[in-house]
Amino acid sequence: MLIAFNKPYGVLCQFTDRSTPPRPTLAMFGLPPRVYAAGRLDHDSEGLLLLTDDGALAHRITHPRHTLGKRYWVQVEGDPDDAQLRQLRTGVELNDGMTLPADALRIDPPPLWPRDPPIRVRKSVPDAWLDLGIHEGRNRQVRRMTAAVGLPTLRLVRHAIGRWQLDGLQPGEWREVPARV
Repeated sequence: MLIAFNKPYGVLCQFTDRSTPPRPTLAMFGLPPRVYAAGRLDHDSEGLLLLTDDGALAHRITHPRHTLGKRYWVQVEGDPDDAQLRQLRTGVELNDGMTLPADALRIDPPPLWPRDPPIRVRKSVPDAWLDLGIHEGRNRQVRRMTAAVGLPTLRLVRHAIGRWQLDGLQPGEWREVPARV
């Protein structure tokens, strides 16, 4: 079984949390029993998370050898110029080494749900949206890449993993999808 889930902002990609007070987890969304996240999204990121009860499928989804691309809508602070987009497209030097080249396009704001809490808006600082595609899965990679080129991330929404997409799922909604990688 493979589940596409739209993870809301502030939700952990696990079913339990031992923090005091406990933070929101996947347990509150009525997901089928015995499914686990195939990959992760930070608690402050939103969007597509795949869950499965099949360990071999989870491995095929998450292992870098299978190079399932991930696509993100990224709201950044600033007005991206050609040089910044070129840096993202050729690779960015991070503290853990050079990234692989990313697909990076400036886009109009995508059709998204309101975020709670909302993104702070500063009239004196412009913001823009990027569609960013990567083939790696380093910790907080997209946020670190945009920051490294001078475009701090304000909002990060994963909208695709390989061939699977959000396709209209609202935050907290899920559906079963074909498991073919």
